[in-house]
Amino acid sequence: MKQLMRTFAAVFIFAGIFVGCLTILLLVVLMVRFPPLLIAVVLACWLLCRLKAVFKPATPHIQSLQ
Repeated sequence: MKQLMRTFAAVFIFAGIFVGCLTILLLVVLMVRFPPLLIAVVLACWLLCRLKAVFKPATPHIQSLQ
């Protein structure tokens, strides 16, 4: 029974990785075929980087003991 559960787990993990890779490949093909999609993805990544920089949690500055 334990071997059967491991086999099912391995199949689901493999299927998840496979579907993820296919999704990324399809997205790349669509971005090459439709340039507005490429522009939208680049703008989304740029916006995410800007938002992460704006909402970065403040870290306390540690004063060195000198």
